[in-house]
Amino acid sequence: MDPTPVKLPIHDHPLFPTALFTGGSCRGCHVNEDMYGGYFCPKLGCSATFHKECGEAPLEISHRSHPQHPLMLTHDDSGESPCDFCGQKLLPPYYSCSTCHFKVDLICGVKPLPTTIEHPMCHEHPLVFLKTQEDNILCEFCKESIRGPSYACLGCYVYFHVDCVNLSKEVNHPCHSSHPLKLIVSDTLLDDAEKSCLICEKAKGLVYHCSICNFTSCVSCTKNPPPLVIEHTKTHEHPLTRFSKRISYTCDVCGLAGMTSLYICAQCDFVIHINCIGFPRVVNINRHEHHISFTYHPRTGYSRCGVCRQYISQYKGAYYCLVCPNYAVHFMCAIKFSGWDGIDYEGTPDEIIEDVSAYKVVGDNLICHFSHEIHPLKLHKEYIIHDDHKRCEGCIHPLGFGSIYVCEECGFFLHEKCANLPMKKKFVFDYLKYTLKAVRGVSYCKFCNTLSGGFKYTAQGRVDIDVHCGSLSEPFVHDGHIHPLYIQVVQAICGGCNNKIYGCAMRCDNHDFTLCLYCASLPGKIWHKNDDAHPLSLCCGEKASIKYWCDICEGELDPNVWFYTCYDCGVTLHTYCVLGDFSRLMPGQLIYSMGIILEVVLNNHNTRLLCSQCHCRSKVSVMLRDCKKYNEYICSGSCLSRFLGSPSS
Repeated sequence: MDPTPVKLPIHDHPLFPTALFTGGSCRGCHVNEDMYGGYFCPKLGCSATFHKECGEAPLEISHRSHPQHPLMLTHDDSGESPCDFCGQKLLPPYYSCSTCHFKVDLICGVKPLPTTIEHPMCHEHPLVFLKTQEDNILCEFCKESIRGPSYACLGCYVYFHVDCVNLSKEVNHPCHSSHPLKLIVSDTLLDDAEKSCLICEKAKGLVYHCSICNFTSCVSCTKNPPPLVIEHTKTHEHPLTRFSKRISYTCDVCGLAGMTSLYICAQCDFVIHINCIGFPRVVNINRHEHHISFTYHPRTGYSRCGVCRQYISQYKGAYYCLVCPNYAVHFMCAIKFSGWDGIDYEGTPDEIIEDVSAYKVVGDNLICHFSHEIHPLKLHKEYIIHDDHKRCEGCIHPLGFGSIYVCEECGFFLHEKCANLPMKKKFVFDYLKYTLKAVRGVSYCKFCNTLSGGFKYTAQGRVDIDVHCGSLSEPFVHDGHIHPLYIQVVQAICGGCNNKIYGCAMRCDNHDFTLCLYCASLPGKIWHKNDDAHPLSLCCGEKASIKYWCDICEGELDPNVWFYTCYDCGVTLHTYCVLGDFSRLMPGQLIYSMGIILEVVLNNHNTRLLCSQCHCRSKVSVMLRDCKKYNEYICSGSCLSRFLGSPSS
């Protein structure tokens, strides 16, 4: 596949030509069928595929039903407008006349159906084309309901599907040249007959069947049969021949078993799925930082797949990394399940390995960090400080424990962990690389939907990811579970907070434990004003026969849900009561929204601050204050939404 995109009128994004067999609906004509070759869009969230002829549809056409003006290719939503030729509902793209508002869908524009068929194969009289019928009528040929345009014999009052009108009762099929195939309804075949298509494996109502050889082909594969011989030297050095019998085999490329849809090279004993022909040799996936290359024979050092963590056979094709000596991925894990960007990078210039360090070493325990280039930062090891006002500029959490970098001239602080975050990083949901930014602004994190004012990972056209979620990596080891966890898209219950998860989460390969990314990034130890003498530790749930109570809100605490505790004093606290919704915002930071200015403030007064929305004395450590109304405070995300949505604000 040529890695150079092509800009075509049919689509808003650049398209890549492909030799792969693909299934699904063409974004141009909206026909759902297997396609050989064509175009696809690799843009995340789009992934459109097109037949070759649909992808190359011209920008302007002349149409026999509207000869007075040219028709232009249009991508606008047509609303409820029907096609002026066939009467079907219009789906973009379609052709339209800007003068007369005449509109036709892509098929009727490029390949309009004839208005009359003088000698149809299905009927002895000429047939005329009719637009969509209101009445529920049956096709005379297949006996199924007609829901769109049709052909009719007005003298006999019989109607035919557009697709049925030219079907022959008997055909010669290139994939089965021994005998002609006869058209039959698959349900009427004998019990042991082949009822599904031996080419695409789909079961259809009407099929072509050879009763002698038990060969079956659906109507679509009969009209558009796959080539008998494919010459694709990037896939295999010799021509590949279609094998149409149902046999058990293992594909030499993807390593998966199959029964149909195979091509073979008898000279090499090479067998391949039809869908694997034209496979990419060098790919970029979201699970790995570097490009990975295909090999038919992985060496024995690759023991586990980097995506599914299952065994990699040295006798089946896989992708491996030229930079990381022990990284390899199953073929299907790379192409289907790991966010491949759809491009084959074989033949392109070698990938440039970037320096992703966020700082430069400028002396003994001294660095120059990209976020604070005016002064060097000095490393202080085993630093312990209990001061809510002194916070890490990266994650915004109090400095607490461990090693930190300090600017001794202006009081700039960074946890060592935050200083070591890479400047460029991939995430498992996207094949793009994200860039670490130190711009002081407030946004919601894509993963945990928490307001964050610290460092963020950003990419063009993507939602920000704060460094709490952005710092999580695989395998993720946590005291809350005995096995390593991996990022997956799930619908599950979080083992930390017991809330429902719809999206990315950390999950055990045994599928018996799932952790939302917010809980996965909770600090293991933290100082809190409720216990000045000792730090609080995160307790990852425990079985208890007695009731626990939160020392902050004085409400009952479920010991099965994660909570904070002081092992010296025995206090227990809800994680929410300790952190709240605004713990990732820097005190003194201003938030601008809808003409309102809010200031981040600490709730460290002798009397708890009163929230203006829920009218409760807030228990959380960080709140928001309305700068226009000095004594109005907001305690939570839900109260913030209520405040921003209220007319008085």
